[in-house]
Amino acid sequence: MVFKLLLVEDDAEMREIITDYFIEKSSGAFAVSSAETGNEGCQKSFDNEYDLVLLDVMLPEVDGFTICRELRKISDVPIIFITARHNEEDRLHGYQLGCDDYVTKPFSLAELYAKVTALLKRAKGMIRNEIMTAGSIKLDPYRYTVFVNDEEVILAPIEFAVLKILMDNLGQVVSRDSLLVRVWGYDFDGNDRVVDNHIKKLRKALGSASSQIKTVFKRGYKLEEE
Repeated sequence: MVFKLLLVEDDAEMREIITDYFIEKSSGAFAVSSAETGNEGCQKSFDNEYDLVLLDVMLPEVDGFTICRELRKISDVPIIFITARHNEEDRLHGYQLGCDDYVTKPFSLAELYAKVTALLKRAKGMIRNEIMTAGSIKLDPYRYTVFVNDEEVILAPIEFAVLKILMDNLGQVVSRDSLLVRVWGYDFDGNDRVVDNHIKKLRKALGSASSQIKTVFKRGYKLEEE
């Protein structure tokens, strides 16, 4: 089953990054259409049936709040606001208009993906039983659980996101830059040392399975079966 998403965002680079990330991470389960202005977003959201709408607030021509208000008159499609506005008043206004969730920039792509997946589960009854396995590590991407030798390991959200990416690319090198973009967002204001620090925390949490995460000199990290 393919879920149709509409991304209304005037930043071309962000549209491309979000679209590529969702299509790759879902292995084609998400089809992403996009609009770059408020008028285009209105037309597409009204003329087509989407399973979820990702909606920027600050748009040319028509703002996201207006689109949400008008869309709610005809549809109960899940709506997530993506915005640079951080104040509580804007958040409350968005919820009053009928949005389902709110993400502020800069944001983690992994977090946004998780929010979309959770909303679709509730709205569409999307159920999957895909347990990812690598050696003694088992990860359930939809229940957000990790087991090592059948014993549950509690991971912080960032460590979980990093492990999920490594498991998605089992046996392949994932660069620090790639991890930064996919976990912390494309405009994260920091350096790749933050990746190394979270890899250390992940290895510590995995205990006996920590040796499965290999450091590849000057390139990044990879996860191996054993």
